[in-house]
Amino acid sequence: MVLASIGLLIGAEATAAEGPLVAAAASTRPALEDVAARYLEATGESVRLVFASSGMLAQQIENGAPFGLFLSASGAYVTRLANAGWTRGAPVVYAGGVLALFTRHGLLDVNTKPFAALRRALNAGRIERFVIANPEHAPYGSAARAVLGDAGLWGKARPLLLVGANAGQAVQYSIQAGVDAALVPLSLARAAALAQLGDLQLLPAASHPNVPLHQVMVMLQNSDVATQRFFEYLQSTDAQAAFIHHGLKLPTLVLE
Repeated sequence: MVLASIGLLIGAEATAAEGPLVAAAASTRPALEDVAARYLEATGESVRLVFASSGMLAQQIENGAPFGLFLSASGAYVTRLANAGWTRGAPVVYAGGVLALFTRHGLLDVNTKPFAALRRALNAGRIERFVIANPEHAPYGSAARAVLGDAGLWGKARPLLLVGANAGQAVQYSIQAGVDAALVPLSLARAAALAQLGDLQLLPAASHPNVPLHQVMVMLQNSDVATQRFFEYLQSTDAQAAFIHHGLKLPTLVLE
């Protein structure tokens, strides 16, 4: 059953026919597809990309999925895999994530602090559907829950939640009619042009200090020389330029 599910996942999400098999957080999709295209042009080598929530990918790796490289939206899953012996070599922070608040046009006063405006809208019953990614598996969902909790809004928002299985699905839900607000990755919000559908406000990392979005990658036991080359390319200035272009930040943390 595990192998069958992996086969279905790869068939649905892999973006190249051959090359290293890379498991990546759904939030990285636009950036990583761009990076993979740049890598192919520069080296002639392709990679296969599989996207899902970081937590689900970590579970697949623990169940024997044949990935060679894991790009997580959180260091916690990388640490868990490393402690269990699934990784090879030192992990690397490849980018910093940015959480964004999307709201339908006119819902909030964008000149007011976002959480004060959000509190007023929730208290007034002006929000019927609030989208986040699954906080149990998706780091951006965990950050969204932390943001709402720290702002004292989790109790109000929780009954209204429409939860995506991963960050990508959360953005898909955000586009649907009837959704009033969402907390999603800036990278995917840009790719989906959410700013054209409503108001998009960037949230500082200080709004979720206990759930830092340090995006970490690590080689896995199934890695080979080709995987190592792509791993090194992901740390290049060319790859970092792509990450920045797609709404991620330069890494600011060095792992021991």
